[in-house]
Amino acid sequence: MPRTIYFGDNLPVLQSLESESVQLIYIDPPFNTGRTQSLNRMKNVQSESGARRGFNGRRYDSESQGELRYKDIFDDYLGFLEPRLLEAQRVLKSTGTIYVHLDYREVHYCRVMMDVMFGRENFLNEIIWAYDYGGRSKDRWPAKHDNILVYAKSIGQHLFNYDEVERIPYMAPGLVTPEKAKRGKLPTDTWWHTIVPTVGKERTGYPTQKPLGIIRRIISASSNPGDLVLDFFAGSGTTGEVCLESDREFVLVDSNPEAIDVMEKRFSGRTDIEWIGDAVLKNSPL
Repeated sequence: MPRTIYFGDNLPVLQSLESESVQLIYIDPPFNTGRTQSLNRMKNVQSESGARRGFNGRRYDSESQGELRYKDIFDDYLGFLEPRLLEAQRVLKSTGTIYVHLDYREVHYCRVMMDVMFGRENFLNEIIWAYDYGGRSKDRWPAKHDNILVYAKSIGQHLFNYDEVERIPYMAPGLVTPEKAKRGKLPTDTWWHTIVPTVGKERTGYPTQKPLGIIRRIISASSNPGDLVLDFFAGSGTTGEVCLESDREFVLVDSNPEAIDVMEKRFSGRTDIEWIGDAVLKNSPL
């Protein structure tokens, strides 16, 4: 299957895929926050009278590039996810793994549902991605982590590339040998990693964009070069970018025109990607 990006409802796309054809699934579905997610994209433009001072005394103004928005409101969140996760279970290879990226609102309900779908014995991990950015609650502990549920299609047969995962420093390097300290350790199920910086090079302007570092870790651990990776809530296309840099094939799906617009810009000039979907999008290759 060529590297493919679909614009449209992900359920019929999933239903069209062959059984046991996908090595790795990563999805970052809407978190059901009950509100519309939005992000105002800004661009710094050099100006002699600019309000901001930069390198070598240059001055800049910030210009709005428009707002990206999507509704994150579901009356029946589990009813929405269930048929899609059932198809995900069907298309996974026996060596495959699925990572479902959630937060505190729905993770416990999804865990129970996925225990039934995938088998409780195939649960591998609940990864905690911890970060430190954003507002601070004054009536409770501030929520500064996401949850990633990890299930194998068939535990014991699943792929896990222990030696391919990038190592992290020991917190107490003096307690291990110099050789171990130099090599670093395998990350645990708690991942400390910053969010995508507001003005960082990585930023696409998509409201809920996830960092390349998080997706790289997942893809390196649970797939090999040449394998097919599926992300059917593709958003800004981070999964596709990591697949391109690591020689994986991919299928991305999203129903939000603004996500497709972001991915079009992100993958501009790539001739090895097939675009499938509604042809009416302005400035789209579809």
